[in-house]
Amino acid sequence: MRYIDDTVVMKRMKSRLKVNKFWKAIFFIATSLALLALVILLIRILSQGMSYLNWDFFNNFGSRFAEKAGIKAALIGSIYLMLVIAPVSMILGVGTAIYLEEYAKRNKFTDFIQMNISNLAGVPSIVFGLLGLTIFARMLFLGKSILAAGLTMSLLILPVIIVAAQEAIRAVPKEQREASYGMGATKWQTITRVVLPAAIPGILTGSILALSRAVGETAPLVVLGIPVILQFLPDSLLSEFTTLPLQIYDWAKRPQEEFQFVAAAGIIVLMGLLVVMNSIAIFIRNKFQKRY
Repeated sequence: MRYIDDTVVMKRMKSRLKVNKFWKAIFFIATSLALLALVILLIRILSQGMSYLNWDFFNNFGSRFAEKAGIKAALIGSIYLMLVIAPVSMILGVGTAIYLEEYAKRNKFTDFIQMNISNLAGVPSIVFGLLGLTIFARMLFLGKSILAAGLTMSLLILPVIIVAAQEAIRAVPKEQREASYGMGATKWQTITRVVLPAAIPGILTGSILALSRAVGETAPLVVLGIPVILQFLPDSLLSEFTTLPLQIYDWAKRPQEEFQFVAAAGIIVLMGLLVVMNSIAIFIRNKFQKRY
């Protein structure tokens, strides 16, 4: 009887090992296909756009001629836009998460707010564009300005940052809060000196993804009527502007083959901007991870 039981156990173990190998192969194939698509995309973009990356490309404004086209206005406009989006979205997002997790009582009203925040994260970006057009561009008379676009984009990524910040705050062990209270700290001191520093890595991870989405969005800007080509630089938050995604979209849809190469060069610059942003956030995140 003992020999029969051992045989059954061995068969089950072999069956499970085969199943594990099968799923391991499936996951490996899925990962390989994703990496292959990324490598093909990078090779195509770099091979087409590297020859157009020169000083004139960065110093010229948009043009009807591919050899004279540049990204000066679009690059500066994207940087101005991020200077509005980042502080507005992160202050409002983290503040909302702190209130919901640390101060708000658990009842039907807060559950309703939480449900709507989660639902807003899946709303199409063009809906936020219509909201921004109605409130910021027309009701507040901000027009096609950087401020109107920045506030609209902040609304777009706000739910993602709130959810990410909530998860990061929940992940902080209760023992750390109790130790802070036990040493005589107030609730606000506990939040600012214990909870937030420990939650910063998770908050930044969600914020990185949200801000990267905002940098690459075009639909809300199209709804706001942001121009694709400008021959001047913005001088304030109320100035008109354009962005890299809009400029790249305008180049990519043109029939001339040369503009496809110019669009590829613009994509390289946009990816470089994202890498710089992500590198700064990752550096800050790793710094706080080592400390806490």
